[in-house]
Formats: sequence, C-alpha cells, structure tokens
Amino acid sequence: MKLNELLGTEFPFIQGGMANIATGAFAAACSNAGALGTIATGGMREANQLREQIQICKSLTDKPFGVNLMLMNPCMDDMVQIVIDEGVGVVTTGAGNPSKYMKAFKAAGVKVIPVVAAPILAQRLVSLGADAVIAEGCESGGHIGEMTTMALVPQVADCVNVPVIAAGGIADGRGVTAAFALGACGVQVGTCLLASDECPIHDNYKTALLKAKGSDTTVTGRSAGAPVRILKNKMARQYLKLEKEGAPLEELEYYTLGALRRCVVEGDVDMGSVMTGQVVGMLDTVRPLRTIFEDLYHGYQACLNRLEDAL
Repeated sequence: MKLNELLGTEFPFIQGGMANIATGAFAAACSNAGALGTIATGGMREANQLREQIQICKSLTDKPFGVNLMLMNPCMDDMVQIVIDEGVGVVTTGAGNPSKYMKAFKAAGVKVIPVVAAPILAQRLVSLGADAVIAEGCESGGHIGEMTTMALVPQVADCVNVPVIAAGGIADGRGVTAAFALGACGVQVGTCLLASDECPIHDNYKTALLKAKGSDTTVTGRSAGAPVRILKNKMARQYLKLEKEGAPLEELEYYTLGALRRCVVEGDVDMGSVMTGQVVGMLDTVRPLRTIFEDLYHGYQACLNRLEDAL
C-alpha cells in the first residue's frame, strides 16, 4: 500500500514536523498542495497553543492533516487529549515512547506513526501498536540519529510488518525512487519545503539555504547526546569549538537556547540555529508547495521510466 492510500492524500508524502515552522497554516498549505501536512508541537509551551493551531488548520483545509508530538514536552498529556478531542486522524511522534498513549489513540481511531532512527526501535514501537514508522536517516536537518537513510530504511522494512516511510536526504524524484526501492511506501520531506513560498520562516533563512552547498551543514551536540544538523555559521563554529574543549553542558546550552526561534522569526542566520538537511545544496529557488510536490512525484515517475529503459 502506498502512503497516499493509507492517509487519504493525493501524493505519498508527509511534511516533516519542523519545530517553530510547521504551524497550522503551513500544515494546511501542505495538505492543500497534496501531501499530509503536520502541525509541529516542538517549541510549544502550552497545550492550548496546539488547539489553536489545529483550529487554524481546520479553517484553511478540508484535507487530511496530522500533528507531530514531541513526547518529552511536559504538556503532552493535555496535548494528546486535544488531538483526540479535535479529531486529528494522524500523529507522528518523536523524542520519546508513545506507548503511554497508544490505547487512547487506538480507541479514537488515530493512526500513530513514530519517527525512528534504528531498526530495534522500530520493532519495539510496532510491537506496541504503531500503525507505520518513519525511518529517518542522519542526512536530515534538526535532531538526528547515526544511521544513514540508505542503511536504515531497508533494515527497518525487513524487521517490521507495517508501512515504512523514508526520511532524510530526499529532495527530488531520484530520492523518492530510491526510497521506494529500499522498501518504503512513501517519504517525509522537510528541507526542500523550507524553500517554498508558503513556508513561514524569515527571508534571511531562505536566502541562506539557497546560497548553501551540500557540504555546508554540520552536526552540533554529539558530546551532549543530542546531535542536531544545522547550517555552518558563527554560532555553530563557536559551539563546536566549545565541544572540542570539553565545555560543560550548561555552557553549550547557552548557544542553543532560543537559537531556532532567532533564526525562524528574527532572521538571525549568524547566531541562530539554521536547521537544514544535507540536501540543502539541491535548493536553488523558492517555489510554491504544489510545484515542489508535483516535481517530486513527476520526477519519481520519470526516474522509473529511465530505469525501465535501461533494463
């Protein structure tokens, strides 16, 4: 079964739950453009912020959409109840184990799709009732694991009996084709959507992405056990220098506290956290979301045709 058949969308694509970026309005725009839009709870401090964003999304689309739940959020109990009360059909999860909420989700008919960075985690979450899993490789932007998409997706597909969605390092039809070849039923994308007309990030953020090359990302936070892929800038260089010198966690957190919001809202691409995946070097223009999704799908179809001709 392809992802679009599972979720009721036009294309087999999910919009990644990017903290401070994936608002209700952006999720609605992604859903209207043919994918599954998701509202991100990362960065939310109060549960009612989620209800507000869900209601905004409902007011702007009649298409399916989901919510990305960062399970370490102290408001999570209330957020889960809001998801159920508001009739959201899909949740993707990260930063924790959704087992505590699985019974309530199942009773409400909510599809639960955790993001996983290792096959063993995928197996465990499927045994607890996950309806599908998102296998996200370390090429992606933001918080990452250690396995690459190429290595992770087939191993996850081999060890679970639910649909697998590939994420990390996908920005055109070739990446989509590779994901299907590895055993996925669809893909989750994030970085390529940052360069969209509808994405609510500051113009400085978009400009920095368009100027970047594929080698311009780096990973901070490995020493703290919380690796994050971002664009190389002044903040990243200072952070990495401190990491190398063995700075305590408190000092390192000084550089990341509020750094994503500084970038997204204020446009500070020097001291802000410019989260992006390694496919950033493939971004060359800002386009409408519909164009991005169509190009992903038509590029996938064209790639299949080329492969058939080559056989």
